[in-house]
Amino acid sequence: MKILIIEDEKLLADSIRSLLENKGFEVETAYDGETGEEYAELGVYDLLILDVMMPKMDGYQVARTVRAKRCSTPILMLTAKSALEDRIEGLNAGADYYLTKPFDSRELLACINALLRRQGNQVDELAYGNTALDLDSGMLICGENSVRLSAREFDVMRLLLQSRGRNLSKEVILARVWGYDSNAVENHVEVYVGFLRKKLQSIGSNIRIEAVRRLGYHLEVEKEC
Repeated sequence: MKILIIEDEKLLADSIRSLLENKGFEVETAYDGETGEEYAELGVYDLLILDVMMPKMDGYQVARTVRAKRCSTPILMLTAKSALEDRIEGLNAGADYYLTKPFDSRELLACINALLRRQGNQVDELAYGNTALDLDSGMLICGENSVRLSAREFDVMRLLLQSRGRNLSKEVILARVWGYDSNAVENHVEVYVGFLRKKLQSIGSNIRIEAVRRLGYHLEVEKEC
């Protein structure tokens, strides 16, 4: 599970990040609303933890912008503003839950787990052609055949399945899967696409990962002869 923390108080953001990483989550942080909104729009996160009072864009603006672009990722909003009007504004902006500072770490984890369970009940697999990706187990399944994907293979395959026939450039895949701060290069994308092509073939899948020069990769379903 990948979580994005958008919080301008660096000490608090890093503290939450450490807590969640110790619980097995993959976590990235952004320290202002504008950067956080750019990260959130990538669509690769399972949960957004969003502060309200931030420079450049406040949390309400971030939530509205993300929702306007049809990003359905659950949003947990954090704020010291506890008035009823503030909570209503946060929920109307698109937040799924509103947690007031200061909060106990156990309450934070309970909120996160509740939101992730709700998300898991809505979508537990992505399917295309005769093949499905089980989001809980990380298995790629075709009929009676299946193969387990590594964490990085899973992220690349999920991104391709979410995009369906739309081309994804290598730059976009790098940013969404490896992250902006990574030292990974385009060759990493090529290597993992190669891994996935072999695994798709091994289970008899009828979907292919097609490369288009200068445009990137997309999925296609093989036509029956």
